[in-house]
Amino acid sequence: MSQESPSTLSHAIQARYGGLASSCCSLSCGEALELSAPTRGEVFVDLGCGRGRDVVRAAGLVGTGGRAIGIDMTEEMLEAARKGVPPFLANVSFLRCDLAALELSDQSADVVISNCTINHAPDKAAVYREIHRALKPGGRFVVSDVIADKPLPESVRQDPGAWAACYGGAIPESEYRAAIEPAGFVGIEVLHRSAPYEKGGVLVRSLTVRGYRAAVANTRGGSR
Repeated sequence: MSQESPSTLSHAIQARYGGLASSCCSLSCGEALELSAPTRGEVFVDLGCGRGRDVVRAAGLVGTGGRAIGIDMTEEMLEAARKGVPPFLANVSFLRCDLAALELSDQSADVVISNCTINHAPDKAAVYREIHRALKPGGRFVVSDVIADKPLPESVRQDPGAWAACYGGAIPESEYRAAIEPAGFVGIEVLHRSAPYEKGGVLVRSLTVRGYRAAVANTRGGSR
């Protein structure tokens, strides 16, 4: 996209998801929470948490000794998420920040998930570098996302509305994996790949990927 596109893209995404904050429709494209299987005492992070339903569910799974953190860029979604937290859950928090610059400490999370969100990011490799940085040694990510069946036409890639609608930023699977692998993950595997389906006149798929930060800590770099 053009140089002025980041703010245009952000506006389009926030306009769409701000309106969906009060909707009851599903915004997920996979089962990242179930497949990530958070357990007692873990720190769980949901990137693009939306109305926070998976965060609340994860909070119950990790228990009082763990934490469940939701991250989103849309204030309306975060407001809806905060309202949806039962008063007895004290281990839930929400942050508003860019996925390519997570406001999380180094090696602070056991599990990171995302559902149909990273496709919105112009620099997907930067998002995966941040996921790797935030994960503890041995930590895991499970991401469900939208990918393109083949490279999208430039007219779609230049359309902020298409990006906001979860297909303009989709890239082919080979490019998507190329955004993950340099971050340093191990054990990367595709857990689910849907049949192609039409969206906005182009063919896309839903892809669910899992990977791990190596169990041996990388001592390079400082804390954020």
